[in-house]
Amino acid sequence: SNCSLKVLLIANPSKMADKKNLLLLFDHPTEPVFMDKGGNGTVFDVPDSYVTDRYNQMCKKVQRRVSSASEKNVQVKEIAIPDLSCSMRLGRSEQFSIFLKSHRKMASHLIEIFTKMQTVDELQSVAVYARDRVNPVLFNYALSVALLHRPDTKDLELPAFAQTFPDRFIDSKMLRSMREESFVVERSAARLPVVSSVKYTASDLDVEHRLWHFREDLGVNLHHWHWHLVYPIEAPDRSIVDKDRRGELFYYMHQQIIARYNAERLSNHMARVQPFNNLDEPIAEGYFPKMDSLVASRAYPPRFDNTRLSDVDRPNNQLRVGIDDMKRWRERIYEAIHQGYVLDTNNEKIVLDDAKGIDILGNIIEASDLTPNSTLYGDFHNMGHILIAYSHDPTNKHLEYAGVMGDASTAMRDPIFYKWHAFIDNMFQEHKRLLSPYEKQELSFPDVRVESIQVESQGQVNRLTTFWQESDVDMSRGLDFVPRGHVLARFTHLQHHEFSYTIKVENSSEATRYGYVRIFLAPKLDDRNAPMLLEQQRLMMVELDKFVVTMPPGSHTITRNSTESSVTIPFERTFRNLDKLEELQNFLCGCGWPQHMLIPKGRPEGLRFELFVMVSNYEEDKVDQTVADCGCSIAASYCGLRDRLYPDRKSMGFPFDRKPRRGSEILENFLTPNMCAVEVIITHEDRTEKLREVPARS
Repeated sequence: SNCSLKVLLIANPSKMADKKNLLLLFDHPTEPVFMDKGGNGTVFDVPDSYVTDRYNQMCKKVQRRVSSASEKNVQVKEIAIPDLSCSMRLGRSEQFSIFLKSHRKMASHLIEIFTKMQTVDELQSVAVYARDRVNPVLFNYALSVALLHRPDTKDLELPAFAQTFPDRFIDSKMLRSMREESFVVERSAARLPVVSSVKYTASDLDVEHRLWHFREDLGVNLHHWHWHLVYPIEAPDRSIVDKDRRGELFYYMHQQIIARYNAERLSNHMARVQPFNNLDEPIAEGYFPKMDSLVASRAYPPRFDNTRLSDVDRPNNQLRVGIDDMKRWRERIYEAIHQGYVLDTNNEKIVLDDAKGIDILGNIIEASDLTPNSTLYGDFHNMGHILIAYSHDPTNKHLEYAGVMGDASTAMRDPIFYKWHAFIDNMFQEHKRLLSPYEKQELSFPDVRVESIQVESQGQVNRLTTFWQESDVDMSRGLDFVPRGHVLARFTHLQHHEFSYTIKVENSSEATRYGYVRIFLAPKLDDRNAPMLLEQQRLMMVELDKFVVTMPPGSHTITRNSTESSVTIPFERTFRNLDKLEELQNFLCGCGWPQHMLIPKGRPEGLRFELFVMVSNYEEDKVDQTVADCGCSIAASYCGLRDRLYPDRKSMGFPFDRKPRRGSEILENFLTPNMCAVEVIITHEDRTEKLREVPARS
């Protein structure tokens, strides 16, 4: 392609660059690279040839002005720069989307340049050069993927995306107040947090708006963005995409989001999400994000109620996709599922078996670079995002950018995201329904019996409580062209009291057994208050935790805290103080469901849930690999382990990923001796745990 790589490297005798400085390139994404970065005013000494023409005369003056106050300067070595023209095709003020093939190609080119650099020094030079020439979001994405995958930088803690691009996570009004605060109040200690208005995107006339706290949650949207960083759709080096069970993880992570969303809907007296499966029908729900894009300097376009999809034809993005294409791809994917095999580009059959079938389907439906045949099966999920994101201006007649569905960091704010993914999930479930149900012997664990499970929170047994809480996030690194120093954004989000599990197990054999404990939670009644059949309930089972236990002969009590969950990342990862990064070095992964959203909201009068635990045989489930501390073993259930195999041999979602066996139409009949279920009531207290009061400012 015309994006081929020409890299000339010059040997460099000088000392190595400090790789931590690379992280400073994420700061203030739309300011020139020679401005001060980081909290301590670090300045990059940029070679003259690297400065863009616009600032050529200015650079030295500004540098003198900034450096005099600066505590440290970073020397940038001059090297021959590879050809970046391919990645520079996207304008600096345009919108970058990983769902667009032409944009992924540009990102892929830049990732290749960043990963091919032999030393951190050279990477720093190229990154400094590229930073002011390519689109800021494209730069952030490519550098993030490169840093996560280069052996010499993968231990770096990436700054949370919300700190660099706050415009993706807060409304325009708040953005303005934050700029005001930093401009007017010079000392950052005297600055007041800017409080996010609660429920600002719609009124209560909009039923969907009851779920604002889920869809517009900072941690939920960050999780989605970070997952797509760890699992890019395409990359120059196949190994970056081709991670263990990547397609299956695409299915499972999104399936769990839908299950968790449905529990939240029930908590708010709403029916389960209806799949958006007829592309000719108008989209009933509108969405008005009320957000401004800092890079594009204009508002995110809204979608009006009852918008119809139309064929998208936008030559400037090399983008043409029609509703007919989508229907064709859907038919072919369903046909492949029903026939039990897909065809690769040589017309060879690849069987969709019990173990790998779901993984192949994941890569076909998403579609990632690993799809065996993109001509035949297309790019279904990504193009669905694109059709919806451009539904307000499909032919670029009005020169409008994509709506929130066009970006992984904002898509989960829109109610249509869940309807689209419910439809995508139905395709996966069609395949799972064709597999033979797990029989008793596949589920049981001889000699091991789970006697009981209970949860305890604040002295109450099998009762959990949720409430609202305020937390601050420092977003100053993304506020460009304003005086430096911290500016806090204050969010109101769902939170729950910590709880612990107590599981009593009995090992009646003579030998020590190793068990894999799997804990799930699902609503007990459906939206009509009727008991659910397992066939429906299993699709609403949310994984809460999965961990290994050692069971010597006899009876044991296993206790586990809710904060140890294999699904979530610690609260401090979402809401954290920028200056305290040092303590968090061991949390290397920003990927994971936010801890504060672990359990559904429940209802003021209490909502009944079924808590399920299973202890399976770890000897059968374990994956042979040395578990050296990769620093990344936190949220393995949704994000896998970095550079490792997925730490469970069973299908993701086991034992609920297939139809229940005959005679176990309800959960009670499904249980084998190594399983147990108990009713848990989740109560919501409609109160807010506030932070220190701040004086009101108009």
